[in-house]
Amino acid sequence: MSKDREIISFDYAMKDLLRQKVNFVILEGFLTTLLGRKVKVMEILESEGNKEYSGDKVNRIDIKAKIDGSEIAIFEIQYADMIDFFGKMLFNVSRAIVEQIGEGAKYNVKKIYVISIAYFDLGATREYLFNAKMEGFKGISKDIHPEYYLILPKKFDEKIRSQFDQWIYTLKKSVVKSDFDAPGLKEAGKRLDMLKMTVVERKSYLRHLENIRDVNCSMDTYFAKGKIEGEALGEARGEAKAKLELAKKMKAKGISSEVIFEMTGLSEKDFVLKDGKKPAWKVKKKRAAR
Repeated sequence: MSKDREIISFDYAMKDLLRQKVNFVILEGFLTTLLGRKVKVMEILESEGNKEYSGDKVNRIDIKAKIDGSEIAIFEIQYADMIDFFGKMLFNVSRAIVEQIGEGAKYNVKKIYVISIAYFDLGATREYLFNAKMEGFKGISKDIHPEYYLILPKKFDEKIRSQFDQWIYTLKKSVVKSDFDAPGLKEAGKRLDMLKMTVVERKSYLRHLENIRDVNCSMDTYFAKGKIEGEALGEARGEAKAKLELAKKMKAKGISSEVIFEMTGLSEKDFVLKDGKKPAWKVKKKRAAR
């Protein structure tokens, strides 16, 4: 009886294993399931982005692959939240388009599929798969516009409804269940099996997981500190505004400045700075011109 297989995480596999031709079948299976058609990976392309961010990347991992029909598939895995996440996605697509065109060459642009896998909350409630594309021009069949797929594994409820859900389950849990039959998953279970790792490989992988945890903990810490500081700042501003309003009302009732300052804790300087005007008791009425 076959057992569920615990595999190394997909992002770690993208660093090296999935770039090897013998393992293209795994990427092919994922793309075939996602796009709903048979996909063949021809080669892994080197992009300017990969050159700039080479090394032991933790927060962002990517692969740029040439598939059948000379089309391009870009895989991006992001762990930490980014305020400009969608801007980065658009920038990377734009760069991939430019990289297709040599200096002085024709605009022979091939379609690009962008698969972004984000392990953080982007405001989605329940959905875990999003698709965006330009439908093209009516009456013209040529389709070269980029197509985007955004996958949020943490939003997946782990209920298997389709073969693609099997892939999402694997992305979330790093486990290939024995009854999964989606294209590429059987190969992933065999070739990415943790039990087949050497001692050195396992140490490197565990260090990678620790780095991911550190990134996530750092982001959570910054968010928590920012929330606390923001609440404290808002509370202080609210208290100052309330004191200012009280001081105005007290002055309107004829209470002396000295008493107002003593009761509210404000100074004449505070009152001037926060009101933006001179204190009411400092403003002299102008006589009407004769």
